[in-house]
Amino acid sequence: MLEFAYTLVLVLNTLWFGAAFHYFSIKRFAAAKVLVPASSRDSPLFLTIAAAVRFLGGMNLAFAMLSFLMLLLPILSVTPAQRATLLFVLMIAHGSQFYYNLPILRAGGRQGESLWDVHRGPMKFIFTVDALLMVANAVLCVIYVTIK
Repeated sequence: MLEFAYTLVLVLNTLWFGAAFHYFSIKRFAAAKVLVPASSRDSPLFLTIAAAVRFLGGMNLAFAMLSFLMLLLPILSVTPAQRATLLFVLMIAHGSQFYYNLPILRAGGRQGESLWDVHRGPMKFIFTVDALLMVANAVLCVIYVTIK
């Protein structure tokens, strides 16, 4: 059962980070529209945001590859401690994306011309999935830490 949970969480990590790469790097203008209010999309800063989110896509690609490679690592007899370490890194990746959206959530989302809305739409979905995957990675990390 633990092996199944581990594999499932890695598959979900791979798919999630891969989708984030696609969204922020390939569909960068769609991502920028979520972050920038409609009234500001004629500003040159909209193009700057669209270019900048590609970096976020690149980091998500690295996490997608890490998750995918972790699926292959059982072939190499990875220890429970090594699995826990890698799961911890993925937990931090999801957790940081979740954590830094909390103040925006508490403030009520988009505030006039700034910030994005995590109460509905794509950012709510991103916020929720990052929270769930943060917890899933954390739970498995703790389980693997306790295995001797």
